[in-house]
Amino acid sequence: MTAVNIHVERNSNENNLSVLRRFRSRMKTSGVLSRVRGLRFRTRPQSKFQIKQSKLKRLTKSREREQLIKLGKIVEE
Repeated sequence: MTAVNIHVERNSNENNLSVLRRFRSRMKTSGVLSRVRGLRFRTRPQSKFQIKQSKLKRLTKSREREQLIKLGKIVEE
């Protein structure tokens, strides 16, 4: 991500609220906040090892469930 400097100077007869409003509008148009908020909850993609482990775990659970159904210990839904 590249750094963006937003520089706002106060004019001679301008109050603080209008300077703040001008700064906010420049922040919105620069797109900095939207990019940062988009990256806030970003998760990394799973590695091949993690994908393999989760798939193996699912397969073993489904096999155990099938075995329990065959033994009559749980009722099939």
